[in-house]
This record gives sequence, C-alpha cells and structure tokens, in this order.
Amino acid sequence: MKVLITGCNGQVGSCLVKLLQNNQNVEISAVDREELDITQQDAVSHYVSSFQPNVIINAAAHTAVDKAEQESELSYAINRDGPKYLAQAANDIGALMLHISTDYVFDGTKDTTYVETDLVNPQSVYGITKLAGEEAVAAACPRHVILRTAWVFSEYGNNFVKTMLRLVKQRDSLGIVDDQFGGPTYAGDIAAALIKIAQEITDSNKSFDTENYGIYHFSGLPHVSWCKFAQVIFDKAVAQGVLTKLPDVKGIKTNEYPTAAKRPANSMLNTNKISTIFNIPASNWQAALNNLDDYV
Repeated sequence: MKVLITGCNGQVGSCLVKLLQNNQNVEISAVDREELDITQQDAVSHYVSSFQPNVIINAAAHTAVDKAEQESELSYAINRDGPKYLAQAANDIGALMLHISTDYVFDGTKDTTYVETDLVNPQSVYGITKLAGEEAVAAACPRHVILRTAWVFSEYGNNFVKTMLRLVKQRDSLGIVDDQFGGPTYAGDIAAALIKIAQEITDSNKSFDTENYGIYHFSGLPHVSWCKFAQVIFDKAVAQGVLTKLPDVKGIKTNEYPTAAKRPANSMLNTNKISTIFNIPASNWQAALNNLDDYV
C-alpha cells in the first residue's frame, strides 16, 4: 500500500506517521504545507501523479475555530479547496480518498446522538468550510470515506488535555463549560481507524461494497461535558504523579465563556455505522490518558 499523508505534523497526521513508518508493507509520503501546499491545485496534481499513491489520507485542516471567523478565505482554501484538489487527483489515478471532518457540521440542537444521515447545519465559519470540504470530496472522488470526529486530543500539537495540564499549574481553580457534550477522541485511535479502513478497502482478497463509501462517525465513549472531561484528566494526572493535587473545578455555562465562534451544545456522534461496517470500536479516550507524562 502506498499512502500519501497530508498534514503530517498535526495531531492525526503525527499519529499516522508513527503507526505506519515502520510498516514494511506500506510506503508512505508524509507532507505538511512546506512540502505540499494543498491549496495549490497544480502542485497537488503534480505530487500525486509523481508518487502514485493508492491511498490519500488528508489530515490537513484549518482548525483554529475562533480565528476562522476572521480568516474565512484561508479557512475555505484549506478546508474546502485543498480536499477538493486532493480528491480530484485521487480520482485521476484511481486512488482511495480518506478525509477527516468534524462534529461542527451540526448545529448541536439534537437531543440524542448524531448519525451520518442527520441534517447538517453548521454555525461557524470552521463548520461551514469543513462541510464544503465534505461536499467537494464526495463530488470529486466516488472512492472516498469521510470520517467525522470530535474533541481530538493527543501528545502532539495543541489540544484540550494539554491546555488543562498547563492551566492547572497556573491556577488553583478553573471554570470549565459543562453544558456542551461530546465524545473526546484520541488522535491515535483516529489514525488507527483510518489505517484499518484503508486496508479493508484496498485488500485485493476482499470485495468492498461500493455502497459503503461515504460518511462515517468516529469519536470516543462515554460522552461527557468539557467539565467532566477535565475532571477525568485531573484525576488521572494526580494518580500518575503529574499533578500533586486536584484543582477546584467549577462548571460554567457556555454564555459565561464567550468565544468568537459558536460551538455545538451537542457534539455526540453515533459510531454504530463504523462499528458495523469496519468492526472499529469507539475511541477509548480514558485509556489514552494513562500516560499523561507524554502530554506535558
């Protein structure tokens, strides 16, 4: 399997490289913006035609959710146009296109978990541009899987776990939003899911039903609030000796913590489809917090 990974220095990209770099059956080309600017169509077409991957995994994205409200042009370029060019290039050579999307395509008003066929209604520039990316990928390359995920964290980059561990060393008490709910998702589990999907579809000994291309949800269980997520992080940090004592954690409402971009109150994704089709379980986010030394 020849795999092109874009966004290789991001959270999921870093985990993909870590999981694949020593696999003797996989040849990877891992690029970030310096090596390949996915917003440049000619560059994408040339790179893909030269490397000839049979799988393209797009882990590149403009994920600065609040900044995107003022940087809509950049957000569209990275979240819509880049995926479109990659999908077109994949289609030109018959490659499989795997693309990561987000819970922010939903407005968060549903009472229960979101399934893949639920109505989309993004409320932020980030969500709008990510939805545009989904639509562009689907239109450009029939052989695609779009993986929507949520609340991503890892040892790499910037994320909620790292932020909490940093803030708790500066403050004795923290106010954390407790009226937004979702499934924290370990980037390493996202990477493993993408690899399994790629292997299942490209395995010449298996037949893959073309009806199973499309959108899948993948995130962690159990669903929690941001406040509860933080409490679990702190509990584990104390147990592992990363912190000496628990901070005072106070639950606050969304309107007490104003942000430029609107967040969905409900980010809970239903992962039954990916479990049924690919036998991939939900991310075990609590287990991913068992080595918090790697996050500080």
